[in-house]
Amino acid sequence: MPTAKKKSSSGSRPMKGKSLPAKKKAESAKKAAAKKKAEAARVAAAKKAAAKKKVELAKKAAAKKKAEAARVAAAKKAAAKKKAEAAKAAAAKKAELAKKAAAKKQLDAQRKAQRVAAERARKQAQRERDAQRKRAAAERKKELAAKQKAREIAAKEKAAERARIAAEKEALRAAKEAARLAEREAKEKAKQEALAAAARRKPEPPPKPPIIKTEFEDGIQATKEFDLKFLASQRSLLLELRGTLTKQANRLEDEANSLIEDVEMGDVQFDEEGGEGDTMVVERERDLVLSAQARHEVEEIDAALERIKRGEYGYSVHSGLPIPRERLKAIPWTQESVQERVGGIGRR
Repeated sequence: MPTAKKKSSSGSRPMKGKSLPAKKKAESAKKAAAKKKAEAARVAAAKKAAAKKKVELAKKAAAKKKAEAARVAAAKKAAAKKKAEAAKAAAAKKAELAKKAAAKKQLDAQRKAQRVAAERARKQAQRERDAQRKRAAAERKKELAAKQKAREIAAKEKAAERARIAAEKEALRAAKEAARLAEREAKEKAKQEALAAAARRKPEPPPKPPIIKTEFEDGIQATKEFDLKFLASQRSLLLELRGTLTKQANRLEDEANSLIEDVEMGDVQFDEEGGEGDTMVVERERDLVLSAQARHEVEEIDAALERIKRGEYGYSVHSGLPIPRERLKAIPWTQESVQERVGGIGRR
């Protein structure tokens, strides 16, 4: 270098035995060689540094490449692992779904089988119920037919028994009526005989006095002895008594008929141990007798009402004399006085 060369030249001293230019030349050559050597060393060092740097760079690049390759490999491995895990999860999920589908299919099949079995059982039970209903209907029909037949037989027997009892009743009534008529005829005959005997013993009674009739109003013929007011009150009394006696006669006849119905129903025992039959016959006869008496009194009341219309009410049928009002109030249908009744003439 120029500066170094100048320093070297200025500070050096001339060598002995050599000339200055040669020395200078040698020094220059030496310096040049040193410089060259230093340059070569520098170049070599630079090359070495460059080679080292290159090596380091290559190592770094290789390490980086290796790291990148490792990273890529790790990424690939992680991706593969992730893919495998995803595939495994998908396969597990698919297997789980398949398992659930199979379980659902099996459950549906079981439910369907249960429904089919239940429907089959229901239809079988329905068929059995229908058959049982048909059997019950047939039994009921058979039972109703038997009951109807039994009722018809019972009705026929009851009708026959009723006809028999009615015939017995009619025969008994006819016998009683004949007995009553015979008794009445006997009484009438005895009465006629008594009257004939009395007529033979006593003189003929005087003729009946005439009845003097006065006014006529509302179906009532007043007379000299009995005015309209008295006859109206007697007619009201007679109508009231007629209604009472008619009800009494109807009630007694109903009671007698109910006794007949009890006999028809078979509720009365006629054997030796139970004496209800005789008691009921007696009660029935009593009711019929009382009913007949009530009917007879109703007939006498009707006759008295007719006498009120004709103006003959209140006069004795025997003597033609007026009957006292007290007796008429006590027995409104009477046709004889107390003296005539006590003396045995006529009847009450």
